[in-house]
Amino acid sequence: MTTLHDFTATTIDGEDRPLSAYDGHVALVVNTASQCGFTPQLEGLEQLHRQYADQGLAVLGFPCNQFGNQDPGSDEEIGAFCQKNYGVSFQMFSKVEVNGDDAHPVYRWLRSEKSGLLGEKIKWNFTKFLVGKDGQVLKRYGSTTKPEKIAADIEKALAA
Repeated sequence: MTTLHDFTATTIDGEDRPLSAYDGHVALVVNTASQCGFTPQLEGLEQLHRQYADQGLAVLGFPCNQFGNQDPGSDEEIGAFCQKNYGVSFQMFSKVEVNGDDAHPVYRWLRSEKSGLLGEKIKWNFTKFLVGKDGQVLKRYGSTTKPEKIAADIEKALAA
């Protein structure tokens, strides 16, 4: 059975990171964008990271430019924007595609594990996937779900 831990992704700093590094952690995987109406959710994601990282939560941000050209910058520009404007200290990865033939393998897998309103497709930026300590997808949340609304589910997953 495939899990999140079977994949590798490139960090925003250009390093390949096996996602097995998050084995035993609860992960919140989010496709982010710097110029989206939902971009202020970066603040809420950072708050979750600060509140729960010591208990085993890993917030994993994957910038994506597939929706309305809302993240056109380079990885360096995206990283600087997220840090400067929202104090992002959680792990950001290199920009990816989340839908279509060129979708990153982790997103092809996430979409197949938990479909949303448009079936397997990601509808917009800031779609969130909660992944348990075992690497299995627990829940999928749409763009409009604010990070703080996920806290109870994170607590439950951390306690499992």
